[in-house]
Amino acid sequence: MGKGPLSGVKIVEFAGIGPGPFCGMLLSDMGADVVRIDRKGGGGGSKFEVGARGRRSVAMDLKKPEAVEACLKLIEEADMLQEGFRPGVMERLGLGPDVCLKRNPKLVYGRMTGWGQYGSLAQAAGHDINYISLTGALHAIGRPGEKPVPPLNLVGDFGGGALYLALGMVSALTSARTTGKGQVVDCAMTDGSASLMSMFFGFTASGMWQPEKGTNMLDGGAHFYDTYETSDGKWISIGSIEPQFYALLREKAGLSDELWDAQMDRSQWPEMKKKLEAIFKTKTRDEWCALMEGTDICFAPVLALDEAMDHPHNKERQTIVEIDGVQQPNVAPRFSGTPSEIQGPPPSVGAHNDEALSDWGFSSDEIAALKSAEAL
Repeated sequence: MGKGPLSGVKIVEFAGIGPGPFCGMLLSDMGADVVRIDRKGGGGGSKFEVGARGRRSVAMDLKKPEAVEACLKLIEEADMLQEGFRPGVMERLGLGPDVCLKRNPKLVYGRMTGWGQYGSLAQAAGHDINYISLTGALHAIGRPGEKPVPPLNLVGDFGGGALYLALGMVSALTSARTTGKGQVVDCAMTDGSASLMSMFFGFTASGMWQPEKGTNMLDGGAHFYDTYETSDGKWISIGSIEPQFYALLREKAGLSDELWDAQMDRSQWPEMKKKLEAIFKTKTRDEWCALMEGTDICFAPVLALDEAMDHPHNKERQTIVEIDGVQQPNVAPRFSGTPSEIQGPPPSVGAHNDEALSDWGFSSDEIAALKSAEAL
């Protein structure tokens, strides 16, 4: 049994890609016992699939009625279920919410999709870049006059999807334990990415936010909130928004001219930025770190992933750890009373067929019957 605030919670996860496994990873990291249902004969299971860590794999052929019934038996024992197929797929398998909640009325049934379970686009294929396009998030990221820049797949898949599904499932679990009634959690990455843009919807409504990307305070338009190249071709970031932080930036960077007094004068930002670009190119990244890192300027070097692994702060907090030779993020967030831990490396497909089923209440005869039916 895993350690953490979700220790003792049992989850059936139907294998998927991207945000689905990441949600499962978060729940496993917090101590949940997650059994992943993989496709029998399917690939996967590499130690490099970091998002698949910490759960056990049972491989089944869901075209076999015996496998479907075995899943329902697992679901009877589960607190939560997680799936990430297009709307209707689980229903066609005989594992839709109505069936599962009938077998387990307290079940939290988590559903992850891009567009949601209903709506005109619900049945269309899509990826992170499409979901964040629809909600205004992608349009807001980039430089003036240039095309929008995809922020990896952090905003749709992982931020607007996996994190919202994890929060939704845990919230629904709290409700189920209070009321005795489970429910469906419909997590759409469009909904989540729109929610992540809440502050900017407010800024737009108040007139504080201009529609042209790269011209606002938090999108790289301001000289005091941006990245700058250093003399060695590396980069640093500053976020000196508050007056006291901006004053310290001026002191450390030698910005004594009256021009710098007008911090919030948007008309001056382009000229100020050009001057700062020239100033930051006079020293190496390490030289600027020696001058500014750890101060209240709100400064950090822009590190590549391999550099992030070696930064002293990350080492002190063990933000990045090594499992089976693979560097990866540690559990987050941290809990004082119920500390979490990574429950193990990613499993190979079907690695825990007998072990997981036995632990979840299957007899040896039932496991043998599944194998005989070629469902397992």
